[in-house]
Amino acid sequence: MVAAAQHPNIQLMTYAEVENIAGYVGNFEVTIRKKARSVDPVKCTGCGTCWEKCPTKVDSEFDLGLGKRKAIYLPFPQAVPAVPVIDREHCRQFTRGKCGVCQKVCPAKAIDYEQQDEVITEKFGAIVVATGYDLFKWEEVYGEYGYGKYPDVITGMHFERLNNASGPTGGKIVRPSDGKEPKTVVFIKCVGSRDEAKGKSYCSRACCMYTAKHAHQVLEKIPDSQAIVFYMDIRTPGKAYEEFLQRTVHEGAVYVRGRVSRVFQEGDKLIVRGEDTLLGRQVEVAADMVVLATAMVPSEGWEQVAKMLGLQVDKDGFFQEAHPKLRPVETFTAGVFLAGACQGPKDIPDTVSQASAAAVKVCQLFAKDEMATDPMIAAVDESICAGCAMCEKICPYKAISMKTITERVAGKQVSRRVAAVNSGLCQGCGACSVACPSSAMNLRGFTNEQILAEVDAVCL
Repeated sequence: MVAAAQHPNIQLMTYAEVENIAGYVGNFEVTIRKKARSVDPVKCTGCGTCWEKCPTKVDSEFDLGLGKRKAIYLPFPQAVPAVPVIDREHCRQFTRGKCGVCQKVCPAKAIDYEQQDEVITEKFGAIVVATGYDLFKWEEVYGEYGYGKYPDVITGMHFERLNNASGPTGGKIVRPSDGKEPKTVVFIKCVGSRDEAKGKSYCSRACCMYTAKHAHQVLEKIPDSQAIVFYMDIRTPGKAYEEFLQRTVHEGAVYVRGRVSRVFQEGDKLIVRGEDTLLGRQVEVAADMVVLATAMVPSEGWEQVAKMLGLQVDKDGFFQEAHPKLRPVETFTAGVFLAGACQGPKDIPDTVSQASAAAVKVCQLFAKDEMATDPMIAAVDESICAGCAMCEKICPYKAISMKTITERVAGKQVSRRVAAVNSGLCQGCGACSVACPSSAMNLRGFTNEQILAEVDAVCL
């Protein structure tokens, strides 16, 4: 991020969101809302005095509630730029009108309570969609695991924050309930993945490897500890992945093939009941902590992104590529490319590979003075177009708009609305041709007259 921020040809717009996208390949107009930080990024030096003196503490979203942050804070360690933002929902200056400590102590006079959102419109030639993923909200359907009821039942993401040196515990693995070091840690895989009845039908791919990593970290950091992993199947498709899994097993991690049916508390222990399908018997483990490997799902707001860009999605909400083998980073919308988990569950190496491929595709697009398009696109017969706009509503690529034409009728100039096709956006799907009640929309090369002539020729 630091290298990107310092690159002369890269402009980072942080703490901002895309509100609208219009145009087409080579000519996208993107409306961006730059949210008010209440801190002047030009004046701020990132000294940290403001958040050190801030009296308000709330749960940290980045630490998933395991730690606290101030009302003025950096979103995460090593954030670029190192400029804090004021949480107006919890800041006393905004909620009560009384405080202003950060403004008083700021040596650079960078605090600006009157700052407002700024809406800008920029033009871009291509768009790379990299919206990431969220975790499956398993607590709504897997109540038997006790999340929310037992504080020591956490997700793999919580464990990652506990184990991180910049996390709320400084990298020490402890139980959230009492801060004690857990000696027996149970990992439950495929919580929400590969479960058509209650979760998602697909495999989230990364869970097997990060669970092996977490088990390795427990055995490495906690003396005389035990890591027990309940799994359905183990999938290690990457380079050196299988070797790492075997290393974790040789270090002492116990893998039990079977599903966990229930997690409940007895005293200060969590009782994990499941089955061992290889031995054909029930298993009960008294654990100090339970870590769940939850499914990866599309990030929140994917519907709005798909609507703005005219992207196709699969049944789970992941963005659909143009072709799974030949065009894995391209979409049906020209000039829009995919990178990372927005297209499907991925680990870091696959995400980096796809991001590199998307960047090369953009360079290839920009390297040409002219670009070739498919000639088999929709065309409007304006003489019979009724101007009903049915085609405009149904077009998935926003390639059709309405325009006004003037023509002579009975010696008078008459204006009426007709459909117009943007050749840079149209993908020739034919949806408009099917929906048009007046048969004014046709695909070039596949008009009604051409199809009927072909049928006549075949029948002779």
